[in-house]
Amino acid sequence: MTRRIVLITGAGTGIGRSLAVEADRHGYRVILVGRRHEPLARVAETLRDALVVTADVTTQEGRAAIVDAARDTGLDILIHNAGTVPAGALEGLRDADIAALLALNVAAPLALTRDLLAPLTSSKGQVVMVGSVFGEIAFPYFVAYSASKFALRGMADALRRELAPRGIAVTHLAPRGTRTDAAQGFQSLVGPMAMALDSPDAVAARAWRAIAARRPRQLPATRERLFIALQRLRPTLIDRALIRMARDPAVVTAAQPEISQR
Repeated sequence: MTRRIVLITGAGTGIGRSLAVEADRHGYRVILVGRRHEPLARVAETLRDALVVTADVTTQEGRAAIVDAARDTGLDILIHNAGTVPAGALEGLRDADIAALLALNVAAPLALTRDLLAPLTSSKGQVVMVGSVFGEIAFPYFVAYSASKFALRGMADALRRELAPRGIAVTHLAPRGTRTDAAQGFQSLVGPMAMALDSPDAVAARAWRAIAARRPRQLPATRERLFIALQRLRPTLIDRALIRMARDPAVVTAAQPEISQR
């Protein structure tokens, strides 16, 4: 292949779609992966060279279809973007919600990376984890989501160390809240928690700077970077601020559990 290949999960909407557009702009051939064919097809129509793979990354069958596609094309960059965003008080989470969250946000990236090690090793490629600021700072009413993104960050660190001898780079991205379909699931909390949301295009454009440089990690270039530093240096300050937020009657009222897709 004369063009390098990037595979993006959850590529039909939101950050995944914007990452695909950026990949196309950088000259990559793009493998678009998602559970629903129609959104993927719409994205593919806007790109110069794209392959659509309709597959559920949480299933063995879905991952096998992805591996088959990568075997035919080769693979230079694997971007784990698919994810779910549960929000609300912990008692509102059902067992099925927790299982689905862990399957998509944690188990799927781990299993798919394992399944695609052969082509990534051949290309001395790159694995990219789309994490979150909530994987750097654990937020009330996002307990399950924070837990999954902390796990993803740990996975990225461990993989970086294990795969470096093969020449494979691992990049962990930690964007702040983004205006995607997933944000609808916690829209009631945006105002009371004073969240700032970025556009998917802005997140993707900045992400590609870290991806192209094969950087190990990327933190937000916003006030959240300061909060992350405080979390590491003075965690009690962050505790006080977030406990105060968790007690706010407006936040408590808005904290209704929802499950949304990125």
